[in-house]
Parts: sequence; structure tokens; C-alpha cells
Amino acid sequence: MRFRSLTLLTSLAALGAANPALAADRECAQSPDKLIELCVFVKEGQAFYEVNRKGAAVLAPGALGLEFKGEAPVRYTAIKGARRAASDTSWEQPWGEQRLIRDNHTELTVTLAGDTPLNANVDVTFRLFNDGIGFRYAYSAVPAGREVAVVAERTQFRPVGPQVAWWYQAQGEERDEYLYTKTDARRITTAETPLTLKGENGLHLSIHEAALVDFPSMLLSGDGAGTLTAKLMPWPDGVLARKMGPFTTPWRTVLIGESAAALADSRITLNLNEPNKLGDVSWFRPGKYVGIWWEMHLNKSTWGSGPIHGANNANVKRYMDFAARYGFTGVLVEGWNKGWDGDWIANGDQFSFTESYPDFDLPALAAYGKEKGAGLIGHHETAGAVVNYEKQLEDAMALYRKVGVDRVKTGYVKHSGTILDETGGQQWFAGQYMVRHHLKVVETAARNRIAVNTHEPVKDTGLRRTWPNWVSREGARGQEFNAWGKPTNPPEHVTILPFTRLLAGPMDYTPGIFDIVHGKDKIEARVQSTLATQLALYVVLYSPVQMAADLPENYEARPDAFQFIRDVAADWETSRTLQAEVGDYVVVARQPRGGKDWFLGAVTDEEARKLTQTLDFLTPGKRYEAQIYADGAGADYRTNPTALKVEKRVVTSKDSLALDMASGGGVAVRFRAL
Repeated sequence: MRFRSLTLLTSLAALGAANPALAADRECAQSPDKLIELCVFVKEGQAFYEVNRKGAAVLAPGALGLEFKGEAPVRYTAIKGARRAASDTSWEQPWGEQRLIRDNHTELTVTLAGDTPLNANVDVTFRLFNDGIGFRYAYSAVPAGREVAVVAERTQFRPVGPQVAWWYQAQGEERDEYLYTKTDARRITTAETPLTLKGENGLHLSIHEAALVDFPSMLLSGDGAGTLTAKLMPWPDGVLARKMGPFTTPWRTVLIGESAAALADSRITLNLNEPNKLGDVSWFRPGKYVGIWWEMHLNKSTWGSGPIHGANNANVKRYMDFAARYGFTGVLVEGWNKGWDGDWIANGDQFSFTESYPDFDLPALAAYGKEKGAGLIGHHETAGAVVNYEKQLEDAMALYRKVGVDRVKTGYVKHSGTILDETGGQQWFAGQYMVRHHLKVVETAARNRIAVNTHEPVKDTGLRRTWPNWVSREGARGQEFNAWGKPTNPPEHVTILPFTRLLAGPMDYTPGIFDIVHGKDKIEARVQSTLATQLALYVVLYSPVQMAADLPENYEARPDAFQFIRDVAADWETSRTLQAEVGDYVVVARQPRGGKDWFLGAVTDEEARKLTQTLDFLTPGKRYEAQIYADGAGADYRTNPTALKVEKRVVTSKDSLALDMASGGGVAVRFRAL
């Protein structure tokens, strides 16, 4: 598939120049439909921006700018000039949750005059969409080739009125793998983004960033009164970012919607990233995969060598045969390479990414999978030993290309703040050092026509548009926590993810566990969902690489439920979030790319819930066979999680569907066009 840009209408108008003669103390701009208005102004030495929606304040005046080592805190004296533009275009994703993306925005760039050399001229570009804003800084006064150190970011976000927030404490040792809590937003100490807020007036906000390149990840620090200030993950010496002048920062973003669904269906993050740099990436095909993974989490086999080593030739072929039989396009194999024996997390520098264990024949297995149509998916677990991995990176990717492996899952299982760099400094998992590293991996993989699925990643910021071989990431509590988490993920977790972590981009959650109890007596020690929920997650939680995570024998024992996983797509023409309340329930519909069918997924929290869903997303005048996979009689995630009812009926766009979900339950539907 060719990545191309379809221009519908572009109107670019420079209405002002950065000229001191045009200096003003306030400049404003409106979104294309005039829903959102943003104003920027200078007052008492500070630069501020504020945002209104439909005439009502959304963000109170918040500060702007960066501070540099060796300079006094800047005092801004004026807005020296303003430039305005507007653009309405569409572009096509080579794969994604939506094929065609509309980019309709207005733009205001102001030049702030500051009283320090590095802040003498600071361009701030604001882009206003009908569903939110993005802005970034350009430091043109930093001389070319001069290195500067950022020591503070002033950027503030000041939501107006009482807010509740879904968040967790950032900079924990387990990176972003924590459960969300819902609190008054004034209780936020330091939060990861995307940070989702809901105002007393029902308005939903999501604060995040886009195009995070060569800059540290942005966190949000609360002051106890509702103001959130950007906090950047530092280098070991306390410097936040090291940049060579002149430079531009990532975009700071705020999604604004009247519902949770509006946040989920926003494409602002993608639109603020640069277009595809790779050209034709048709060598990557979205799809579903299986793998030697869950059995290790259940202690049925091991990553390390020994009598029950999982990555052995016979076991891999067994999975490949299963995948080929049921239409899966790949088989992930972890634990294939030397270095897993002993305490591998503490000894990541012992990993080899080119040497296999003796019972794993990489070239032969890659060829076997290719012949079967279920290719081998590579795995590079680094244990956070970045220096060791980078030394082998070129050879490792070249080896995969040579044997025909075109997808790799990477991993960085290491406590955040303890990742060693070349000098022995201890790095955060999403500081500038690691941001640079991950992009180096993706670019190296791209040269070898390999797609990357990053676990323990820097959060997604839409870079999949620019580097479309960066196909998915983990970056939150996924299914693996349902094997050994203390506690495992509660039912509400999957009703929060679409409006928090998933706002950043695709997540490799690895759904599809059928043996929900997996030998555990306590509910907090096993999967906390019904079987129908596990099916619905293939639609609710988007990724272009979706794993059927359970053991092959568990799927063959439930052919009724397994049929939905076999049928569901992984690449979409369009996606719509139909109804939702964060932390309570969500209903999503998606149409496969190039297809006529539709799929629907709905999940609820620990409360049983009945919803009525209109089917007006279906093509008018067409008939569909609705293949419904719902919680069966007496289903309950605590007492009867595997009860499933499968039924069929003919429907049209004029019909409605009753979604009857048990406690911790869900509904999955395939609408087959007749």
C-alpha cells in the first residue's frame, strides 16, 4: 500500500511578519469552525496562553517557555509579531485505525521577545483544531552549532473549574505499568500523559504531547490547586534536555471534547507529526499472531535453557502449524537467544542478539514459518542494557533481514532510573537518552524492512505516522499482569485504557485468554473478565498486531469463541467510539480496511450493564448477519467467567442492538454484509 497525501483544500495566508513595528500585547486565533479560541499575551514579564470553547473558559492563562542553564529566568517584554495560516487536507495511513485522516486546522505563530540571549526570539506555534490544540516552541536565537542545556519548562495547563482525573504516580520504578486511580485533579502530584480529565460541566480534556523526538518525555506536576506544570524526565546530572541550536520542541497537546468518545476519536496527535519518511511500507502487513509467551508466564516453560525451555524447534513448529491452520500471520518466540539463564534482568549485558540456544535453529524455523504463511516474529529483550544492545543492533537487525524475519518485539525490563548509559550514568526510561535510543532502533529496523513492537517503551506520541514501521507499543499494564500481578487487572482497567493510554497510540495488550482462571483460586490472582470480554478487546483496544495470547489447546477447546478471533480484522477503514464513560463502559465499532463488514466490541467494569446501541454506523440499505458473542446465562467474572452465548440475527442500519453485559463482561459482534 502506498502512503500518499490527498489535498482537499489548503489555504495558507501569512497575515503578519515578525516585525517589531507590529508588536502587540495580545494575539488570538480560532479553530476552523470557531468552536475554540486561543489567545496569547505578555504580562508582567511572563508569556501566557488561554483557551475558550464556545465562549466559555476551558484553560485559564498558563505560562509558556523554557529556561536554560547559565541564564537568568527570562522576562518576556512583548509579542514582536504574528503569522497566521490555515490548512484543510487529508492524508492516508498505510495501516491504522482509520485509513484517511483529515487535518483541518488554523495556525498562529507568535514571536516572543525575551531579555536573555537564548530567549531573545522565541517562536510559539499554536495549531487549533475543532477538537483541541497543539503548540510548540522554536528557539531560533540559539546559534547554530551551540549546545544548550534546558533546566526548566514553564508550560502550564490550568483547567477551569472542578475536575476529576484518571492518573497514576509517574516516575515509578515499573515505568508506566500501574493501575489508574480516579481522584479530584487537585490531588495530582506527578502524572504521566496522556492525562485525562472530566470537568464538572461534562467537558473532557486530555493533556499529552506529539512528535517526541530528541527531547525528554513530559510529565505533569500538580500544585494542589489545579495547575499542572510540565516536568521533564532529567539526565543523571539534573539537566532536562541537551540541544544543539537552533531547535524546536515536541508539541504540547490538549484534546477537548464533550464526551469520552470524542477524545478517543480525535486524530490531533497523528496530525501534529511529520509525514511518512519511509515511503512504501507494504512489506509490513497488520495481522494477528500467536506465540511462545503466555506458557512462560504460567511457568509451563522457561525463557532460559533447560529441560522445559520454551523456544525449542519442536515447540516453535507446533505453534507455527497451529497458526497456519487457523489463519494467523506470525509466531512470536521469546527466549530463543543466549543470555536468559540466571538473573537476566540484572545481567542484561550478557544477552546476545545473534546467537541462538542450541535447540533453536533460527534460519530453519524462519524458513518453516515462511513456508507455512506464519512467519517468525523476532524478540529482543535488552533488560535495559542499552549499551550492549546498541553494540549489536546493526548485526541483529541484519540477521533478521537475512533469514526473513520482518517483525521484532523489543523489551526493556529494568527499573526506571537505573538504565546505565555509556558513562555509567543512571537514566530514566523516558528521558532524552532513551528517546534517542528508541528512535535509533526504529530507524535501524526500517533500513532492514523490519517493523518494531516496543515493550517497556517511551510512550507513544504519534511517531507511527513518520516512521510507520513503529507499529505498536506496550506502555501500560497489559495481559501479562493477569498471570502474576498482585493484584491482576480489575475489570475497570480495560474501560479506562481507551481514554488514557490508548489516546497516545496502539497498545499491544495481548488479549484473548480463554483459560481465565488458569489454576488460581483467588479472583485477584487470575484474569478478571468474562470470556466475552476477551473477545471484545480485539475491537476495543486497537493495535495493528493483535496477539491471540492463550495456549493453542485452550483455543481448540472452545471453537465457538475462537471463531471470533479468527474472523476479526486488525487493520481498519474507519473506527468509531459509539458510547462510553471512562472507567465504566465503552462501545467501539470498526470497519475492516477494504471490507464491507463491521465489528463491534463492548466492555463494562465490575457492574453488570445493559446498553442499547443503534446501528446507524452500518451502510444504509444493506443487510447484515450480526454474529453476536455475549455473556451467557449466569455469567460473572467472579463466579462464572466462561459462560458464552453465540447467536445470529439479520439487522440493518435502522435497527438497535441490546448489549447485555455481565459483571466484568462484554459483547463482541461481527456484522457480516449479506
